[in-house]
Amino acid sequence: MISQFFVMSQRGDNIVFRDYRGDVQKGSAEIFFRKVKFWKEDGQEEAPPVFNADGVNYFHVKVVGLLFVATTRVNLSPSLVLELLQRIARVIKDYLGVLNEDSLRKNFVLVYELLDEVIDFGYVQSTSTEVLKSYVFNEPIVIDATRLQPLGPASIFMQGTKRMPGTAVTKSVVANEPGGRKREEIFVDIIEKISVTFSSSGYILTSEIDGTIQMKSYLTGNPEIRIALNEDLGIGKGGRSIYDYRSSSGSGAVVLDDCNFHESVRLDSFDTDRTLSLIPPDGEFPVMNYRMTQEFKPPFRINTLIEEAGPLKAEVIIKVSAEFSSSITANTIVVEMPLPKYTTRVSFGLEPGAAGQRTDFKEATKRLEWGLKKIVGGSEHTLRAKLTFSQETHGNITKESGPVNMTFTIPMYNASKLQVKYLQIAKKSSTYNPYRWVRYVTQANSYVARI
Repeated sequence: MISQFFVMSQRGDNIVFRDYRGDVQKGSAEIFFRKVKFWKEDGQEEAPPVFNADGVNYFHVKVVGLLFVATTRVNLSPSLVLELLQRIARVIKDYLGVLNEDSLRKNFVLVYELLDEVIDFGYVQSTSTEVLKSYVFNEPIVIDATRLQPLGPASIFMQGTKRMPGTAVTKSVVANEPGGRKREEIFVDIIEKISVTFSSSGYILTSEIDGTIQMKSYLTGNPEIRIALNEDLGIGKGGRSIYDYRSSSGSGAVVLDDCNFHESVRLDSFDTDRTLSLIPPDGEFPVMNYRMTQEFKPPFRINTLIEEAGPLKAEVIIKVSAEFSSSITANTIVVEMPLPKYTTRVSFGLEPGAAGQRTDFKEATKRLEWGLKKIVGGSEHTLRAKLTFSQETHGNITKESGPVNMTFTIPMYNASKLQVKYLQIAKKSSTYNPYRWVRYVTQANSYVARI
């Protein structure tokens, strides 16, 4: 059971606070923020998502710069509470359209009404936007999304292609458009998080894709939707479905290790033509989650060289190669590399004409950081860094450095080659033709190159 729920800004301001049971002290929000802000035990930079302080269990997730927190004195499953916090954030975003400090403050009456329906005396009732519409009656005060700094997944798609409406992911599922009309449209997003580990010689040691097909529907009347995936899609070992949907042997071009579906998805024809049928509930929800360990071409190659350049000096060269089409652009790229603990100074050298790049040496953690605003497919970028040490090296500096870690976002690209072939909506009339948007994005989960 949940004792308290609150939302804090990263400055420590308490935006929303609800005490469900009264068995945890009122100052818990201040205690939580102090613990998170000054968490330095065992050299960790950030507090773990779950910790205990004075007999109170604190659970938190960070969503678009806001901290969603739950407290309890009983022994609850951490994964259950963390999933609950993510779902509460999703429900609030469904109703408000935009999830940030300003929208929460302007809609605090609606937010508290939602929280009282989601959790009753500490017990979870429902996190379904569709179900909550029957019990929540306040209208949201819509925030103008055009004035906002894009933060979360919204920014991924705003930068992706000009054909997509910028306000698409910032609309409330309950508020009407100006003039009282509702724009008929549906969004299907294929979001993949990839994990790759390269050996020091550049070979792939491990590779995995965690993907989800996310849907957000603004269709009135909830018509039936049919989504067709790759016809040669295989599931399970040897391409056979773990649900025994596929009787033929042999593996397809895309082989998923396993997958699961939303409760509203019907799999009647999935075994024959790989189509999913569903009547979408209101709000954002995952149609399908999947995992893939089949070999795939990584979007980036990382080559790193570190060598001594004198008794108290060394040079690091990092080269990043983009191995995808030149029509695709990756953005928000950050390359990090731990350096020997006796490194005192780093001077950087970028390639001629380099624009939109930044470099930094984090002295406290002895880390080199290289940020690139964007990388066009097929291009290469190189960073040279000269290190100065406080003592002569007696060991192997290669063993005391690295590995290189990389984070990035690539709109309109998916590594697994899983595709939505078509998105069919049951017609109400001959003139009914809602907008359909299918979007792809790949993000780094753990992208590591050993030295």
